[in-house]
Amino acid sequence: MADLQKEGGLDGGLKRTLGPINLISLGVGAIIGAGIFVITGQAAAQYAGPAITISFILAAFACAFAGLCYAEFAALLPISGSAYTYAYATLGELVAWIIGWDLIIEYALSAATVAVGWSGYVVSFLRDFGIVMPPQFTASFGQPVTLADGTTAAGLLNVPAVLIILALSLLLVVGVSESASVNGIIVVVKVAVIVAFLVFGASYIDTANWTPFIPEPVEPGRYGYFGILRAAGVIFFAYIGFDAVSTAAQEAKNPQRDMPIGILGSLVVCTVLYILVALVLTGIVDYRQLGVPDPIAVGVDAIGLGWLTFIVKIGAIAGLTSVMLVTLYGQTRIFYTMSRDGLLPPLFSAIHPRFKTPYLSTMLLGLFVSVVAGLVPLGILGELVSIGTLFAFIVVSAGVLFLRYRQPDLPRPFRCPLVPWVPLASIVACLALMSGLPADTWLRLFAWLGLGLLVYFVYGRVHSKLQSRRA
Repeated sequence: MADLQKEGGLDGGLKRTLGPINLISLGVGAIIGAGIFVITGQAAAQYAGPAITISFILAAFACAFAGLCYAEFAALLPISGSAYTYAYATLGELVAWIIGWDLIIEYALSAATVAVGWSGYVVSFLRDFGIVMPPQFTASFGQPVTLADGTTAAGLLNVPAVLIILALSLLLVVGVSESASVNGIIVVVKVAVIVAFLVFGASYIDTANWTPFIPEPVEPGRYGYFGILRAAGVIFFAYIGFDAVSTAAQEAKNPQRDMPIGILGSLVVCTVLYILVALVLTGIVDYRQLGVPDPIAVGVDAIGLGWLTFIVKIGAIAGLTSVMLVTLYGQTRIFYTMSRDGLLPPLFSAIHPRFKTPYLSTMLLGLFVSVVAGLVPLGILGELVSIGTLFAFIVVSAGVLFLRYRQPDLPRPFRCPLVPWVPLASIVACLALMSGLPADTWLRLFAWLGLGLLVYFVYGRVHSKLQSRRA
């Protein structure tokens, strides 16, 4: 723990310049993305109907508990690596490896999910100008698509999703710098687009679309009360990014006061926006028509205001692009930390002599994510990202409990309140949301973690610097 704190420069590294407004802006900028522009419609169409608003509230509570746990660790260990570093410091190398491998689902597949949504909005935007891309090359492999003559065919490759991931990966190799002011501008644009949709869309609501508010269940997990729970697990993806606030703990002016304000404030703002968007969207369009990559665009098209369509689609494309950039960046830095610990090959921590970025890791990640984004359907990606993130939150919450009892006197710049109840509530809430996800999503998670354990015992444990020091 002491070595990691020293690495983080806890004793005089970063300047404490961020106040509560800066932290709320950071959280809103990181959270608002594919969740509100893509997943909302998918979850409403497949699982909850208009009751998707209740699902957002359930997911927000789970995020609030987990966010407080993240904040405590971020203040203790303000270095790259996210939940992997927290687990490494508290629960040991094996658990850290498992969570680091799991984070690939959260970050890399999150970028792939956003890319699919980005593709949907770009295709819709181009169509407004008479540019129609062949449907087979805007859908994942095997996904049914409707051709211009009305016949049905199977998708081959989502080409726009592949191209945007490759382009952003190249940009990250060259190097990307972001400031609080730039983030603030992005947040203003995103929120302005959403508010415009709410203001103009509210007058087009047909309350008949909200009846019944909770559709009768068709099968277990599809509508009804269990459908609301399943949707909460799926749209948990919409809240991913609030941990970006916790990573700024060392730069907060008063972390004991500002961190809870930043985390909970950004969650409140986004939850209110999500609920209002869900109500307006399902009020404008029948929820069964929203199972598409660009549901907000479908809602705007239904209104019939051409200028608003242009603004919303431009805002969605810009917002989704920034989210992909951040998630790809975060994944390469987690790989970098794991490689420095010896758990991944040295190429993942190789730095470009000119650009000073982990270029090999970035290029490999870009190739992997582009293939996934081009071939895997949006629904599968969103569910995998949600279950992977929920699993990471459980480990972080358990780590807070473990460290509190193992090292109770450790100086903590920010302390999670009401321990052990808040971490326990986080664990229970995350498990409840995970229980609502489909069985095949659980199987994919176990298969991925099993592959990770194989990699660890074949390569990671043999080359681990921690194991070498012990030997």
